[in-house]
Amino acid sequence: MSILIAYDGSADSRAAIEFAAKHLAAEPVVVVTVWEPLLVQLRRYPLADVAAIKDGADEWRELAEAHAKEGAELARASGIAEVTYRAVADRESIWKTIVDVADELDASLIVTGSRGLSETRSVLLGSVSNHVLHHARRPTLIVPPRPKTP
Repeated sequence: MSILIAYDGSADSRAAIEFAAKHLAAEPVVVVTVWEPLLVQLRRYPLADVAAIKDGADEWRELAEAHAKEGAELARASGIAEVTYRAVADRESIWKTIVDVADELDASLIVTGSRGLSETRSVLLGSVSNHVLHHARRPTLIVPPRPKTP
């Protein structure tokens, strides 16, 4: 079994890796970054400039691979001994891809960062971490953002 850590390069996802390294038992870790291929982007943003999206498709995949590698390096630096990483193309939604990869790996736990809310309530009701929490059929740990220092 392994622990799946969703990583997108954000401060919240960094905190999730560091928390997992500090508090969870030593299990192999898979750091996963999800990216959107051209067809998913076109389906989601039908009025977008097709040429601009197509030209950037390889760059998005390469960026996702770089983020996943960065997350694995952060996990190793935080003390996790056995780490692999994957950049996975989103076929439907980011949260579903995370849940599907966790199922494929038979992960014992999914770890993800939460999106910190400002003083006003979030208008986005369907965050990735919220959907992962409610749709995963395995334990899920959502790590809150680090407290801001004055």
